[in-house]
Parts: sequence; structure tokens; C-alpha cells
Amino acid sequence: MGNLNLAASRIRILIVFILIFFLLFAARLIQIQAIQASDYRAKAANEMESTRAIPAARGEITDINGVAFARSVSAINIVVDQTLITDAPASANFAAPILGMTVAQVQSAISGTKRYSMVARNAKPAIWRTLSDSIDAHNAALSKENFDKRILGFFAERNYIREYPSGSLVSSLVGFVRQDGIGATGLESSMNSLISGTDGRYSYARGLGAEIPGSQNEIVAAKKGTTVRLTIDRDVQWVAAQAIQDAVSKSRATSGTVIVMDPKTGHILAHATAPTFDPNNTKSVSQSLMRNPSVQDVYEPGSTGKIMTLAAALEEGKITPETVLSVPYSIKRGGDTFHDHERHPVQHLTTSGILAVSSNTGTIKIGEMLSNDKLHNYLTKFGIGVSTGSGLPGESKGLFRPVSDWSGTTAPTVAFGQGYSVTAMQATSIFATIANDGVRVSPTVIAGTSDSTGKFTVAADRTSQRVVSAKTAQQVRLMMESVVSGHGTAPSAAIPGYRVAGKTGTAERYNVDCGCYSGYTASFIGFAPADAPKYVVSVTIQDPKGSYYGGSLGGPVFKKVMTFVLQAEHVAPTGTKVLPVALTQAELRQKERRETAATAQASLKSR
Repeated sequence: MGNLNLAASRIRILIVFILIFFLLFAARLIQIQAIQASDYRAKAANEMESTRAIPAARGEITDINGVAFARSVSAINIVVDQTLITDAPASANFAAPILGMTVAQVQSAISGTKRYSMVARNAKPAIWRTLSDSIDAHNAALSKENFDKRILGFFAERNYIREYPSGSLVSSLVGFVRQDGIGATGLESSMNSLISGTDGRYSYARGLGAEIPGSQNEIVAAKKGTTVRLTIDRDVQWVAAQAIQDAVSKSRATSGTVIVMDPKTGHILAHATAPTFDPNNTKSVSQSLMRNPSVQDVYEPGSTGKIMTLAAALEEGKITPETVLSVPYSIKRGGDTFHDHERHPVQHLTTSGILAVSSNTGTIKIGEMLSNDKLHNYLTKFGIGVSTGSGLPGESKGLFRPVSDWSGTTAPTVAFGQGYSVTAMQATSIFATIANDGVRVSPTVIAGTSDSTGKFTVAADRTSQRVVSAKTAQQVRLMMESVVSGHGTAPSAAIPGYRVAGKTGTAERYNVDCGCYSGYTASFIGFAPADAPKYVVSVTIQDPKGSYYGGSLGGPVFKKVMTFVLQAEHVAPTGTKVLPVALTQAELRQKERRETAATAQASLKSR
């Protein structure tokens, strides 16, 4: 009986071991055939079959409405296995006319012993179809005696080429892609890792060195890159591009920039530069044209910088819009003499009047009401010497020296907009801060992204910082309206039916080649409607020949672009009347007399 129990126990142990063995075998089988099937399949393909990459399409770059600025289009790389070419001269003579190449070019590419040689990169699919069909027809027509005259060894690789449907319209912003498919400049470069897709891979069997039709087996699918939707509106961009190109051509300027910005969101609706280039054909384009001048080129802003000095003095309670100052033509500070653009006797101007006529000496006097540290701090808060946060490649912070490096002439120079440098994007952001009730919002050209499945993700809200109070910003806006009046420096920027606020700038231009000042930077930046600003438009023209004043050059460009934007975005006139500000001491006295008379009359009526 004991032996039977022992035998039964051994059998049970054996059964347990067998069950454990089968369980382990089943688990390993599941692991190989289910969990790690793709890994083993890829390993087998690499060891037993030939593999090739499946190129992935780059994501598109579109405008705010989905209109493509950059897109990937299917193309074919035509390659050969040189070891399969039996008669290189005959094959070259056959293929050259179809490929649009010389016989010598084709023969050079197909002659040799390389298993892989590029013949035609990024050919249109139709060209490959024509070549392939012609080879098939040629080979099929050969008799058995001429079987060795077959044309063999030509193969096609799937590929993509980058196409820019809008041509040069937005090229300085979008950039272009190199021949190897990597972004070279602009957003194509800075967002390359996001826009680039992930290549797939497929295996195939070879027969006589050729890829056997029907043997292809996808190992890993290609994944399209992320599509980037910009805040740019193509229609607004087109108007801005035409306007700045015309202005640059007529003034024989070196370059020009127009930026249209929504001050509340930071969205850039247009970003136009001139001259520019065609990203579809970059072979002969200079490096300088490939730059993005709106964020890479710096300049001294001139009188557009005066609004920061006035805003700081208003915020600190040093002035009101109707504070009267004695304004001479010239003034001596730190051993240098500063003067206004046109000679004049001593004037008694309000601060609004100083802004309207863009007086340098008057602005110097206002700046002197602030300490150097205070003036520097306010300009820094407005974004001087600080990156805008736009995220655009190559963005410069501009140049702004610390107060410890200031000389006796720095403060007066800084007060009226020279002695520091900005980019066009920084200058636009300064005015957007005033338009947005004193809150600076970082600009952006990115509205959001769409992944390979088409799912759209809105870009994160922009960072913001309060610079001056809403009251100060509103006062500055009212003062800026005088600039486009008949008394101001830019009546050409006025738009019938709308309240417009802006500021001209005419600054001496620093030339790095000679280390001296030569030429001018003309600019006009403004917004509308002035009492409830919707959009900011900045115009910057570098080194114009002949007339160089910001009002006469930049004002008409501003008017053309802003008029279109207001109409395109259906912004109606606000209907509010302009509250006149006194520009001179005489006008201020007249205003005071009218107000006194009106008060007295109202008092009599109330009795």
C-alpha cells in the first residue's frame, strides 16, 4: 500500500512539472507571437530581408483659416542598382529625354558598381510612371535574341518635396526646407522637430537584385508631422506685403517691415517684409534675405520711443496731458546740444502739444522729471532690452545699457528715443501695451497645432505684465490722437470715420560698417479705434533715400493696412467724439475760458 501511495505521489509531482512546463511554454509563445511579435518581425526582416525607409510627410504650416503656406507634396527619387545596368550608354540615351536630363548626366549616375545611386531626386510621380511604362514596353518588345538588351536596374523611392503655395508672401517668417528635408530658416527651422514626421519602414524580397513586386511588407507605418496653424491672416498679410513693398521701392529704402497685432491676445495677423525671397527657389538667395528683420534687425526707434517717456511721467504724477512747458529749439545737456527737427522760437506747449509736434527738447524736459533709474525701469517694463517672448528664431533683445554705464548725455538721448535699440516686434509690443490699457502681452504667431490624426490643440495663452495703469494708457492714447490731426506730424495716417492714435519716428541710423550714423529709420506705429483699440499696425522703413520722415513714409502705409484690417474684421467706428486736448498755452487758456463761461451759464440756469 505504501508503494502505491509513493507511486501516486510521484505521478502527481510529474503532472505538476508537466503543467508548469506547458504553462511556461504557452506564456513564452504568447510573448513571442503577441506581445513581442512586431519586435521579432522587425528583427527577422532586418536579418532575412532588405528594408527601406517610408518617408513621412512634414506637417503643414497654415494661416489662421487653414490656408497652406507650406505643405509636403509627393515626389519620387529615381535610383539605380548600377550592377544591373547591362549597357549604360543605351540606357542613358533611353532615359535622359524622359527625365529631362542630359545623356551625360544620366550615364554618369548609372555607370559603376554601386548598388545604390541617385539619378533624379524629387521627380514628379508622372515622370516615374512614364519612365517605368516606357521601360516595360521596351523590354516586352524585345525578341529572345535581344533579351540581353533589356533595360534593368531603375527603381523608385517614395519621397516628399516642400511646396510654398504663397511664394514670397510670408517667407521671412515661415522660412524654407533644405534639400535633405530639414528646416533651414524661419519656423521651418525653429519648429523642425515638431513639424518633421517619423519615417516608417518596410521590408521587401529581392530577385536578381531587384525589388520583387508584391513582396513589400510594412514594418512600421510612417507618421505625418504636426501641422502648425499661425495667427497670420493671408488676406491681411497680402495687403501689408504689397503696401510695404511699394513704400520700399518708391523710397529706394534698404528694407521695410509691417506688423499687425491684436493687443489683447498678442496674435500677429500680418508680418510682412521687403525685400523678400521665393522659398520655392532658394539657390541664388543671399543669407541677408533669409533673415527675419522684424526680430533680428535692431535700430534706434527715435520719436516712437517718446510715448514711453510721457507714459512714465504721467504714471508718476509728474505731468498731465495739459501741463505747459517752455520748449526751446535747442537745449544743452552733458556737453552736447540737442535740438528739434525744425528751427523755431521758444514755444509754450502742453505735453500733448510736445507729442503732437514730436519735440525732442520738450521730451528731454519731461524725462528730466524722472530719475535715471526710474526712466530705465519703465523702459525695461515696456520691453526695452528684453525678449518679447515671440519664440521666433534668432530674436534679438535689442541693446539697452544699464544706468551705471550712462554718461551725461544718455538720459536726454534715451528720453526722445535714441541711445538704445529695439526690434520692430519690440516697438509694436510697446504700442500694443498702451492700446491694451497698460498691460503688455507677449506677441505670438502660433494659434495652435494639429497632430497626425487632425486633433487641434489651441496654443497656451500669452504671458502678460502690467506696465502702467489703465488711466495712464488712456491719457497717452488721447494725446496720441493729436499726432494724426492737422497739427501733428502724421495727418496722412488719419482714417475717415475712425479715431486713430499713433506716433511718428525719424531716427538717425547707426551703420555698423563705418561705426557711425548714416541715413535714417522712418517709422509710424498706431492703433484704431483710438478709444477702444482693436489692432496695432507698425511700419518701419530702413534707410530711405530722399524724404525720410516717418509721417510722410509710414503714415500712408499704416492707413492702407489699417483701413483693410478694420473693414476685413468688421470693426465699426465707435461713434464717440474726439475729446480735444490743448496743444499750446494759448489753446489751453481758450479752453479754460470756455469751460468757465459754460460753468457760469449752467449756474444761472439752475437758479
